[in-house]
Amino acid sequence: MAIKVDFRSDTVTKPTAEMKFAMMNAKVGDDVFGEDETVNELENKLAVMFNMEAGLFCPSGTMTNQIAIKCFTQPMDEVICDQTSHVYRYEGGGIAYHSMASVRLLYGERGILTPELIEPEINEDNIHYPNSTLVVLENTVNKGGGIAYTLDQIEPIHTLCNIKGLKLHLDGARIFNALVATGDHAKDYGKYFDGISVCLSKGLGAPVGSVLLGSKETINKARKIRKAFGGGMRQAGFLAAAGIYALDHHVSRLATDHLHAAALAEALGQVNYVSSVMPVQTNIVLFDVAAGFRANDIVHHLAEKGIACNTTGPNTIRMVTHLDVSSEMIDMAIENIIHLHPTAHK
Repeated sequence: MAIKVDFRSDTVTKPTAEMKFAMMNAKVGDDVFGEDETVNELENKLAVMFNMEAGLFCPSGTMTNQIAIKCFTQPMDEVICDQTSHVYRYEGGGIAYHSMASVRLLYGERGILTPELIEPEINEDNIHYPNSTLVVLENTVNKGGGIAYTLDQIEPIHTLCNIKGLKLHLDGARIFNALVATGDHAKDYGKYFDGISVCLSKGLGAPVGSVLLGSKETINKARKIRKAFGGGMRQAGFLAAAGIYALDHHVSRLATDHLHAAALAEALGQVNYVSSVMPVQTNIVLFDVAAGFRANDIVHHLAEKGIACNTTGPNTIRMVTHLDVSSEMIDMAIENIIHLHPTAHK
């Protein structure tokens, strides 16, 4: 059956007609030579927005994260992050491959780290240990069901990193979802992070791209690493224009996605084939199937109704709302969720 509503990810969005118009009318040049006006505008726009010195447009959030890690580490260093982190789980082993650094995994509540978790895991200066040099946070936390860090939670982590001489990087894959949910301001982030990766191709709906933010020195280094990674694009302004449009028009509407996710969670909490639903704060819904049911079977049954979603584990299913999901689609999905009667296995 054809997909009627796609909850697999907020990366499945397609450019709106207005975004396509902005893309096709972009002023472009050779970005490797620094001559693409629209790329420069996007980089400057985000740098100002987050109160940082400079930005670097890249094809993906994986690239911006991996460039940042390489900027902030040396071989035999160690990166501290939560065990659910995208940089650890879903970036192809890039930390080891690109930076030759090891990883110290922590177990935060729903992926949220605290100074109390981090400090005991910072290695002392000892020839037997890797050098603890970088902490990576993720906002929102994908495998934490879209939970968002607040600036009040980030500030003491920044303070600890400052005292201990560690850099602090933010994987801001869904940073604007976090800002909309918490009411925090982007301009306040710059004083806490050495690097911020801002993704444009998830909830904001741009087709491609992330921007790495940092100091001028960091971004100059990052630009060379991007080239070595094969990420030097030429007339990239067509893509950057989509990001500019998204920043101007698609941020405040993220609140609608959050409401849609909450409605799905409420419906899922009422059916016998779901044992628990992780509390919803933004646009991600994670739920576990009840004993006797199989997550793959539930995904298959929903697909037969035209509802696409994914498993994230043997018993866990994820649904993600986004700008291509209308209120009518949510109503249809809820109707089918409530009236779905899968057979339990003994």
